[in-house]
Amino acid sequence: MSQNVVVETNFRGALKSWRGKVRDVYDLGDKLLIVATDRISAFDHVLPTGIPDKGKVLTKLSSFWFAKMKAIVNNHVISTNIDAFDLSFDGDKELYRDRSMLVRKAEVVPVECVVRGYLAGSAWREYQTTGSVCGIKLPAGMREADRLPEPVFTPATKATSGHDINIAFDEVERIVAKGLARDMKQKSIAIFTSASDYARQRGLILSDTKFEYGMIKGELILIDELLTPDSSRFWLSESYAPGRAQLGFDKQYVRDYLETTGWDKESPPPPLPESIVVGTQARYLEALRRITGAGLDS
Repeated sequence: MSQNVVVETNFRGALKSWRGKVRDVYDLGDKLLIVATDRISAFDHVLPTGIPDKGKVLTKLSSFWFAKMKAIVNNHVISTNIDAFDLSFDGDKELYRDRSMLVRKAEVVPVECVVRGYLAGSAWREYQTTGSVCGIKLPAGMREADRLPEPVFTPATKATSGHDINIAFDEVERIVAKGLARDMKQKSIAIFTSASDYARQRGLILSDTKFEYGMIKGELILIDELLTPDSSRFWLSESYAPGRAQLGFDKQYVRDYLETTGWDKESPPPPLPESIVVGTQARYLEALRRITGAGLDS
């Protein structure tokens, strides 16, 4: 490919570091440097092919949403401007530009906070079997991608590997304090509702999303990423039609391709062809343009 793709970073000024499926995280004491690479994962595997600009899109979208939702709940972001980080990048500074966040270190709350407004993905599969999602009974006769009567909070445990496991709300109350569980649920639904209203004005439907929270000195804050195509399903409003899969701006395009390859989802995944890389990049950039009204250079 003609474009540079960042699939690995190596910031040497950290106390320690760890690598997620997409992000490289560096411990700076009371702060973290979080770098969104161009890696992409599917079916719990990191694919061997990166997507140009993906990390920059994730960072710009998260920064946009963190600022927009601050009235509902605070977040961990200090800055996304690497010129203000006061860190030495050992000559590799441009590698980190537009894909890095300097954040406050928080104690991670070990629950994935998922909110769903439409019946899709694992929720649709569960509904077909049980008529419920995470113990929440839904009306009979619903179709794939139908809008739910109201947004539902469907939490999951955070898995270190493999799939996260959906759990009922009373299980969240056992993992964390009851008051904290209710606070996370209330704030998550409030963010989802606000983001859904905004997305609708931009020609998008927010089907579902997941949030991560942390604690700093007793304050509940948002951490990690927020309302990106990696963590959310955004659908095109103009083509929305329940009863089938929707045209979206998320990783489903990559998943759909992988389903055609014969890959067993256990062995190392196959590389992505150029057409799928270009198509995925275009979807991420279009999500950024529609949501923020601007591209990467703005």
